[in-house]
Amino acid sequence: MPYLTSSRPGTATTDVRTGLGVPGVAHPLLAADEWNRLHRAGTPLHWVVLDVADGPGVQPDPHCLEAAGRLRNAGVRVLGHVDAAYGLRSFGEIISDAHRFLDWYQVDGFLLDRCHADRAALPEVRRTVATLRVIREGAHVVLGHGTHPHPGYAEHADQLVTYSGPWSDYRWSQVAEWTADHPPERFCHFVHGVPRPHLEEALRVARWQGAATIYFTDHSDRVSGHAGPADPWGPLPGYWDDIVSRVGTGVSE
Repeated sequence: MPYLTSSRPGTATTDVRTGLGVPGVAHPLLAADEWNRLHRAGTPLHWVVLDVADGPGVQPDPHCLEAAGRLRNAGVRVLGHVDAAYGLRSFGEIISDAHRFLDWYQVDGFLLDRCHADRAALPEVRRTVATLRVIREGAHVVLGHGTHPHPGYAEHADQLVTYSGPWSDYRWSQVAEWTADHPPERFCHFVHGVPRPHLEEALRVARWQGAATIYFTDHSDRVSGHAGPADPWGPLPGYWDDIVSRVGTGVSE
């Protein structure tokens, strides 16, 4: 299998602490049970993304504030979802979103989603990340490229999302060689459409490719009528308890 062709020193034998990064759950009024399940003791969460309305929204939402507060009180890091729109949004718009997330929800950091991955955009992304760290000391910053970016991005963010997409592509994917210069804790994989019988295989792919923060779901982004693509991240996966158990006890080889 292609994901086994990469040689990452020690990836398959070291004690990598795999955990879950939740890229976004539906609004608490629509998914109260999902939010309740997230802060159960023992759930191996690295962080949960708060996406109020494609960002922080236009005014404080008390339901989101309560949901985020319960997670933070349980020791779970909460990140604000900030859309970079592959450079279509200005620096000012991005930082304004970040300020609202801080002022309204006291987030611990940010997922800069749909982030550019090429070398040309690196200076602007570096400027953005530096500013995020100024307005929120100790901010945990995740760059949501969804693919392997230019290696220079690894110097500026805490984590990079180097895969976001369907299981049909993920199971045959290959890791960029430069990632072997960094520990698995620097990389995240988001995979949708993973059937329950392939969950263990998906966990092995992530381990071999050196991604310690993962999120797998059986939901997909298949187009529904004229409504456009579905959001695979809104509901928790149908096998949530299963993946929590597998990740919490370590990935078998």
